[in-house]
Amino acid sequence: MDADICLKEIEAALDGLLPPADGETASLHAAMRWAVEGGGKRLRPLLCLAAAEAVGGRAAEAIMPACAVELLHSYTLVHDDLPAMDNDTRRRGRPSTWAKFGEAVAILAGDALQALAFATLARTPETAPGTAAKLLAALGNGGIGVVRGQTADLDASCHNLDFIYEHKTADLFVAAACMGAIAGGGTDAQVEQLRTFAMHLGLAFQHEDDIIDDDSPIGRDEALRQVQAHTAAATAALDGLPGDVSLLRNLAERLADRTR
Repeated sequence: MDADICLKEIEAALDGLLPPADGETASLHAAMRWAVEGGGKRLRPLLCLAAAEAVGGRAAEAIMPACAVELLHSYTLVHDDLPAMDNDTRRRGRPSTWAKFGEAVAILAGDALQALAFATLARTPETAPGTAAKLLAALGNGGIGVVRGQTADLDASCHNLDFIYEHKTADLFVAAACMGAIAGGGTDAQVEQLRTFAMHLGLAFQHEDDIIDDDSPIGRDEALRQVQAHTAAATAALDGLPGDVSLLRNLAERLADRTR
């Protein structure tokens, strides 16, 4: 599986799904595009496509779930940046959505992106009875998890770092992997394997981000230990899957290398 080809397919699909930046609600459409097209690693959609192949399916079967999770992720970033949340005026080297379009339009853009995520997911071909329900549950649980994590992060009395990281960061990794496995025709056991992989991958990713930002609450040495432990657990969870796991393994190893 070629990551560069997958990225091009993801970008093309997202462009086709987002509304054109014109018409009666041009400012809303422009804000939605600004939020989604502002760069980023596209880790979650890549994870989704790779999970489909890991269970023996085709990446193309998971393109709608992959786009859906990226749209939902973009919504969470728009809302996280708002003055009432993290109050960030910059995102990925340029103005955050609310700083460019105003707070009201940013809120509405986030709302629209969340709705578009589920509308996009509904376009996934149902290859077996119950597939649609499983996909919707996976994305919905991921979205709720992010909100729970953000709520805990805003609560000064909450010191449960594991809870915050598991929900604010790892839950959307889990949603991406599970949706890819479901769309690719994976068994329940294979979906659970990829859930485990993605949970550890998300936790490793967050601890490494803390190291890069030099703001780890547990200190650099312990954060590095956590990155190594979660990366090892993630790659171990791939054992026995019937399809190509090379991209998943590469994603885990590449993320772990960011602080070296």
